[in-house]
Amino acid sequence: MTLDPVHFDGIARLARRIDHGADERDRRAFAETVWDSFLDPLIDDSGRTILEPVDDQRRRLVDCEDVALHERPFETEHGLDAGTINPTTFKNGLVIDIAQAAMSATPSDLDLHRSRTTVMTVHSNDETMTVDETWGTFDEGYSQSRAVKIPPLPRFAEGVVHALALYLAESKHACDHADDVADLLVLDGPLYPRGLLRWADQHPDLSDFLLEDPRPTTVLENYVRLVERFVDRGIPLIGFVKNPATRVITRTLKNKRDVDIASPWSDDSALFTRLLERGEYVPDIDGDRWERETSALTYTNWFRSRGGVDRPLSVDGDALGVEREHSLEEYEVTFFIVYDPRDDLIYRIEAPYAFTRDPETREQLTMQVLQDVAIAHGPPTIVEKADELARISRSEKRSLRETLEAQFDTSQDRTYDDHRWSEEPY
Repeated sequence: MTLDPVHFDGIARLARRIDHGADERDRRAFAETVWDSFLDPLIDDSGRTILEPVDDQRRRLVDCEDVALHERPFETEHGLDAGTINPTTFKNGLVIDIAQAAMSATPSDLDLHRSRTTVMTVHSNDETMTVDETWGTFDEGYSQSRAVKIPPLPRFAEGVVHALALYLAESKHACDHADDVADLLVLDGPLYPRGLLRWADQHPDLSDFLLEDPRPTTVLENYVRLVERFVDRGIPLIGFVKNPATRVITRTLKNKRDVDIASPWSDDSALFTRLLERGEYVPDIDGDRWERETSALTYTNWFRSRGGVDRPLSVDGDALGVEREHSLEEYEVTFFIVYDPRDDLIYRIEAPYAFTRDPETREQLTMQVLQDVAIAHGPPTIVEKADELARISRSEKRSLRETLEAQFDTSQDRTYDDHRWSEEPY
């Protein structure tokens, strides 16, 4: 049943009750003030440097058609992604998630594409439940799998089983196939397991879990060793974040006591969108309207990040106790932001400082990503290719859940919403 026009208008009229504060021109001007005055470097109230440019702070643009024809800095690319069925609760108390990781290659490598790393994470409040956690192989040895038991964490069971399945599968697959990468590896997502690193700030129970249980540390260690292997081989790796949601800049600005700043943006992506969007105000019936320029990609310089979830892998962090064999600064997260005006979307590209401190490598990585985005009209094709390999379709998720129900002689713990939206339950 759809809304009648009178109901639609009644809801729309509610917007008239909201004064949204400063107008758009003021917000754009304030974004320029932040760019000019606070990011070189960004320092919090304790005196710590949270963010600073790797080189000169600047914004640049490149024509979409021109960069698409640019000579490729890296002849071959590999992509990595992991997909899950999402946490599922069963009536016998088990909470389970399953992740599979896959690596893509351009040019294609069929044997590599066939390989999978599959992880099942299991949570139960029943202390008598046991799991054989040894690694096994399947598909004639092309793929490997493992089940992992999660200790009792009732309030966070779904989040923990999901994060550990996803990051363990992804990091293990990346380490096992690191030598297959000849020029560049592109992770679908951040450089380090952001979801896992965020636990330390969420709740004491999760902080204790990070300190007491070896599994999260093992997962993070996989990523640290992955970075070290690529640094040792002189082959770059980057993380392509399609939905960046960091709040390091906006939170730091909001908490500054020495200046009067009321940050109007919900996250850093909203700030960078204002900084990178190009256009002009043109006359319209109801006044001026903003008309966006869509012919060029715009992007920032690279920044070194030591705030939020990037802090554990910075020179100020302890990496959750994981030993780092190289100088600490080499592991630091650096990033730059790309804005694609054709879709009005922001992307964040991350790389270890070990690679971006070199001006030539930094420029090569930048141009490779810009060309990929320009050609694909979105995330690089190699990332989408990895996503297709790793993705577990809706029908496959349903079949896997039914298989688990039969295996455990139980059924999924369904809610009314599952019944109501039975055609599209997940």
